[in-house]
Amino acid sequence: MKRLLIMILAVFVMSTMANAKQVGKVALPDSLMAGKDELLLNGAGFRKKFFIKMYAGGLYLIQKNHDPKKIIDSDESMALRLHIVSGVITTKKMTDAIDEGFKNSTGENITSFKIEIAKFKSFFAEEIKKDDIFDIIYVPAEGISVYKNESLKGTIQGFNFKKAVFGIWIGKKPADAKLKRKMLGE
Repeated sequence: MKRLLIMILAVFVMSTMANAKQVGKVALPDSLMAGKDELLLNGAGFRKKFFIKMYAGGLYLIQKNHDPKKIIDSDESMALRLHIVSGVITTKKMTDAIDEGFKNSTGENITSFKIEIAKFKSFFAEEIKKDDIFDIIYVPAEGISVYKNESLKGTIQGFNFKKAVFGIWIGKKPADAKLKRKMLGE
């Protein structure tokens, strides 16, 4: 009986590992749900700052795509997962990075998104700890929803805002160029 339980547990662990991509010590799932759509992991890597790994990030799409412009301009479900791996990240550092990211993704044309950016940053207001997981999920006609550890923090409508959000990670001037390449599956 004990041997049977060990075999069942081993099969379960192996099947779980087969359905995840290892990014360092973080296992990102091969798929996420966005509304009724199953999204596939397009690519994943680490966001680093000053050689410190801040979070493991994954880009999820309906079908794999390596063209950042087509992804950003696409009005279909997609998601980003950010798995915090550093205790160095604070709410202030995260919201400062979000501000910088929006400036870079919009060519510093943030005036038209002022309200949305403030609301988006509020989703990161609670204390951020190592192993927190943020899912940023876009569903057409619903908008961008942000979840922290599977708890919905809020939703912001607008296709152009979605383009600005995804531009932070895969736009022309991304938060981390190496992470962008990894998310695009390179």
